[in-house]
Amino acid sequence: MTSLQLPVLDISLLHGNAVSRQHFLQQLAVAARDIGFFYLTGHGISTGQQQQILQLARQFFALPEPEKQAVSMVNSAHFRGYTQVGGELTQGRVDQREQFDIMREQTALALNSAMPAWQGLVGPNQWPAALPLMQTALLQWQQQLSELSVTLLSAFAQVLQQPATAFANTLQDGAYTHMKLIRYPGTSAVAQQGVGAHKDPGYLTLVLQDQHSGLEVLTDNGWVDAAPLAGAFVVNIGELLELASNGYLKATLHRVVSPPKGIERFSCAFFMAAQLDATVPLLNLPAELAAQAKGPASDPNNPLFYQVGENVLKGRLRSHPDVARKHYAALTQVV
Repeated sequence: MTSLQLPVLDISLLHGNAVSRQHFLQQLAVAARDIGFFYLTGHGISTGQQQQILQLARQFFALPEPEKQAVSMVNSAHFRGYTQVGGELTQGRVDQREQFDIMREQTALALNSAMPAWQGLVGPNQWPAALPLMQTALLQWQQQLSELSVTLLSAFAQVLQQPATAFANTLQDGAYTHMKLIRYPGTSAVAQQGVGAHKDPGYLTLVLQDQHSGLEVLTDNGWVDAAPLAGAFVVNIGELLELASNGYLKATLHRVVSPPKGIERFSCAFFMAAQLDATVPLLNLPAELAAQAKGPASDPNNPLFYQVGENVLKGRLRSHPDVARKHYAALTQVV
């Protein structure tokens, strides 16, 4: 494990004068190009709000098993709800974490065979009856992080020397947002896979961590510990931004190592992508940036699609085979 620290960026500079804005954009360009991960401070979301979300995670995962299973993800064709330890796969291997997933609160569509399968992702969330305040708190939190992510995405457009609104048409009907509360149980095993090495599929990811380490980022110098930084979010670039920039921006492999025996680690991960019916634009970069674009580093075993809904559904089917078997049996042979 290398001792290299991820960059720390203060987004409040983006709202200052021209000099401070340019300073932030320069820092963002370096972080995005060289590592693809950074800490974000100055975002205006209080530590009190952050701690409330982590406390909700602790309360949910402390519920009796039957109450968690009542909102099991396998009940939802929209991939919302609870997944027990060992219920999710990364790169075909079992992850040692339990989680609770929500997305935008929507009405399910009346599907027919002429509609693309990814429209099955649209629908309502499941909510535990024992925590009646959870729905309001998490949906409000999701909205706050959506707004912060849109601001960041506009900054990334400027880094790429595009108009600040370059991605606006892919968000005009509402971004695809996906959030999960996560608990990693401790283990006596060495280097147990909390979640395996992977890249995130969307535009951006924001992660709120408790006080325990575990998140690791693969850099040119090896794996780097993204240790918790009080008040900061860990931000990383997803594959959609890598696609849009033809590989100029970097979607980076990362993983979570399980905490030691006797320790529980809690986090909240928020993922923002374009709306499901969008097609990711391939930006026309200026010559000096285009010359440095390496093309998206697509895994041949996990091809990327420019159509957002298709890409999202592919990832969901691979990660949650039980939901895939129950609700998407006709597709499980082709993902």
